[in-house]
Amino acid sequence: MASDEEKQKVARGHVSIEARLDLHGHTQDEAHGELLRFLRRASANEKRLALVITGKSGVLRREVPRWLALPEFRAMVIAVEPAAIKHGGAGALYVRVRRERR
Repeated sequence: MASDEEKQKVARGHVSIEARLDLHGHTQDEAHGELLRFLRRASANEKRLALVITGKSGVLRREVPRWLALPEFRAMVIAVEPAAIKHGGAGALYVRVRRERR
């Protein structure tokens, strides 16, 4: 995200989360594929801010931020930041989505 101020705007509801993905209960393979499909749809539908819920513990909390830095995701992701407590805190991420190039 661009700044702490922008994160606060999201937390206070001044900037809306346009897409949500909850990865609870998914295996790593399922979660990776689901995340990729989700971000492709969000990008194609010109969504700008997404919330990805990983859970506060476990492998997905560690792996999802790593995946978002991979080349297959980088073309769709502008920035990633831990979510505010209101949106899941350490168990969720704000993902700023790049619009699909046409």
